[in-house]
Amino acid sequence: MLEINEVTDRVIGAAIEVHRHLGPGLLESAYEECLCYELSRAGLRFERQVPLPVEYKGLRLDCAYRLDLLVEGVVLVELKAIEDLRPIHKAQVLTYLRAAQKQVGLLINFNVEVLKNGVSRIVNDYLGEPPRDLRVLRASALKEKAH
Repeated sequence: MLEINEVTDRVIGAAIEVHRHLGPGLLESAYEECLCYELSRAGLRFERQVPLPVEYKGLRLDCAYRLDLLVEGVVLVELKAIEDLRPIHKAQVLTYLRAAQKQVGLLINFNVEVLKNGVSRIVNDYLGEPPRDLRVLRASALKEKAH
């Protein structure tokens, strides 16, 4: 089994290869298809459009959320082809990581001139059960900053 860092390095390398040939300006679906081709060529196992249910107060909701890619069962990959990445896109990946109980995700925006400017590596430091009340988490974080 590959180490997480090796998987992320190989995914980024495959994405660079796709971007080198296609450049910016296409639809996300085109980049996904080509990235999957490159991942296959690199011998990486992956799943596409993986269903991600939402848990709410013990209720499992199949809300049609989907992970773009899950590579080697350990690295979540969220693809974009948008003008600018915003903080909400990173928050989305972190939420997906928590819901999927995965540690590392890549957010890749292909709509950039140089792909390294469109890649973010996001780490889920909290792999356990998410806190029931986020206000408690925020309050404790604010208290820590105040000290």
